[in-house]
Amino acid sequence: MAHGHQQLSLFNAHYDERCFLPIHVYDTDKSRPVAVILRPGKTPSGVEVRAHLRRLVRPIRSRWPSTRVLFRGDGHYARPEAMTWCEENDVDSVFGLPGTRPLSRKVDETADAVRTERAVGDKDVVRGYAETRHRAGSWHKERRAVARIEATRLGLDVRFVVTNLDRGSAEWLYETLYCARGQAENLIKLHRAQLASDRTSCRSALANQVRLVLHTAAYWLMLAVRDAIPKERDLAKAEFATLRLKLLKIAARVVEMASRVRLAFAAACPEAELFAGLPAALMPRGP
Repeated sequence: MAHGHQQLSLFNAHYDERCFLPIHVYDTDKSRPVAVILRPGKTPSGVEVRAHLRRLVRPIRSRWPSTRVLFRGDGHYARPEAMTWCEENDVDSVFGLPGTRPLSRKVDETADAVRTERAVGDKDVVRGYAETRHRAGSWHKERRAVARIEATRLGLDVRFVVTNLDRGSAEWLYETLYCARGQAENLIKLHRAQLASDRTSCRSALANQVRLVLHTAAYWLMLAVRDAIPKERDLAKAEFATLRLKLLKIAARVVEMASRVRLAFAAACPEAELFAGLPAALMPRGP
């Protein structure tokens, strides 16, 4: 959030205010943040997206050279420079693709079938999928495009993604692979709303980037605590705000001794058993 004349803050018509648009990159399988980068409040250019991809892939490849890397992003990141770089560096990619008339015409047949099925059956929703080869004016070659076509009583909604993958059905690519980016959106909400990482109120861009680093460190601490909770407990899947209320904002008496610190909780503490087991779970493991 921008509060004044701060470096990198720009007016964004979509949000109708001056803001930053930081880039968040997550390993969604483990909910772990990979990178959080402060940037101006505008859509990133293709050169910028390509530069970020290069910086991310280089350390991954140096540590895990045989691991397949897949980048998944919305339409803001579907830049020809980014797609070309992924193809040239053996990196898989799935990006949202803004619909255009030439692209929509290529799936008209499937769209008509979906729309007709909904109308004839008087159904609330009918969903179908199609794929085609498409080359936008700024692309140097054709690429695989997948369409999700949904007909409702309100009309027809068509969404596209573009990918360099040659495997998988259209439905799998959209529903399973691309829509999984929704988990990254949830992690961004944890970072921003529950750890207040939008408090980037310094004038200097460097100072605000440091703020993001500190908020990301807090994210890692909360994630470490949650990962240490036994999986059979409800709190093992709790959001950070719930962990803060049930594990951190708890009244206790602190007794400092010569070699240890004792925490005395109320006899009716609801998470007493969990508190007793967490210290051992959080201790560094030996060699």
